[in-house]
Amino acid sequence: MATKKSKRETSVESSGIYHQALDRLERAADHLDLPEDVRERLRRPEQIVQRSIPVRMDDGSTRYFDAWRVRHNSYRGPGKGGIRYHPGVDAEVLKSLAFWMTIKCAVVGLPFGGGKGGVQVDTRAFSPREKEELSRGYARLFSGAIGPDIDVPAPDMGTHGEVMGWMMDEYSQVVGKRTPAVITGKPLEIGGSHVRNGATGLGAHFCLERLAERKGWDPEEGGMTVAVQGLGAAGRRIARLLAGAGYTIVAVSDSGGALYCEKGLNVEGVIDAKKRAGGFENVKVTKTKGLGRGRVRKLTNETILTLDVDLLVLAAVENVITDENAMKVTASTIVEIANGGVSSTADRQLEKQKTFILPDVLVNAGGVAVSHLEWVQNRTGYYWDEERITNDLRDRMVRSFDEVYDRSIEEKIPMRVAAYVQGIERIVDG
Repeated sequence: MATKKSKRETSVESSGIYHQALDRLERAADHLDLPEDVRERLRRPEQIVQRSIPVRMDDGSTRYFDAWRVRHNSYRGPGKGGIRYHPGVDAEVLKSLAFWMTIKCAVVGLPFGGGKGGVQVDTRAFSPREKEELSRGYARLFSGAIGPDIDVPAPDMGTHGEVMGWMMDEYSQVVGKRTPAVITGKPLEIGGSHVRNGATGLGAHFCLERLAERKGWDPEEGGMTVAVQGLGAAGRRIARLLAGAGYTIVAVSDSGGALYCEKGLNVEGVIDAKKRAGGFENVKVTKTKGLGRGRVRKLTNETILTLDVDLLVLAAVENVITDENAMKVTASTIVEIANGGVSSTADRQLEKQKTFILPDVLVNAGGVAVSHLEWVQNRTGYYWDEERITNDLRDRMVRSFDEVYDRSIEEKIPMRVAAYVQGIERIVDG
């Protein structure tokens, strides 16, 4: 029988994603006994700018796309956060993502606040010229809301290094001087940083390595199993790293479907199959060799979340686990690489089930940590090699993990609450 939910839980679950983000703020604020005026300041973004970007399409027509830039908080430094191209983008989603960036940067000790931008668009059918015009239009129209000392964008869902390069060039033209520090995640040739591509997955891996040390896991001897929900850039990186560390990847998924092999999938084989077929829904498991160590079969996207595995990696979109399916989750540990992969009310159910969660505001901070290093390099004109960047990222992620893990144990609070408490303390005290 389902557990009866409180009025507050029902309200939070049925309301928007931003209200769920604020519910987590309230839990941490209650723990810290924050005064109401401080809570109210943290609840509200500092600035929301909306524009309509015109794009001349290849057929000669002109279309307009709604776009936003949200800066949540700048107490610790300039805003920081990606630019998302997705049809589901709206102000509420971006407010939530900017809020999480504020917390995330503080959790890992970066001198940034939180920001986020996006365009409500599906660019998959865009030509390269159309996508470039959209990207340059964004940088031009939001040039007053971004800048090296104001708010520093980066890639996110639907964008990549080339888009960041177009935006940096357009912003530089607007302000009349080359300004690489306006944006991070750029190609190496124009001021990008080593390790930035894949940094989110690498940072998550460093957290998992430390968790294994603290809990005494031996992935190779223990035969630890993993399901990776979402095989985008971060999902591919963490799947490869975990497989290389001795974990058995038994399931992977994308937006179209999932593959499962009880004895373990061949990570490179499934990545290649996905690329060649255009998605797992098109992969014919009976005809494709090299996918796994045994029989490979297809699963639904919902089923992969309920597999009996040691680690469930969430690397796709928000609100994948909610109060509707949380009771079906059997994984002992959830690694939340996706922002907001677990809803706030699902958190409470998973706590009752004693599911250990590595929260997004800690575990996916690798991307912004390396973005910070790119920003510093751009401002100084001095560039570091891959080894230096990797070591810096490892040190920051391990140190931040230990701080949150120790607080969780000492104060007898879940890891997510401990991370929020740590982040909010730094914002308030900073």
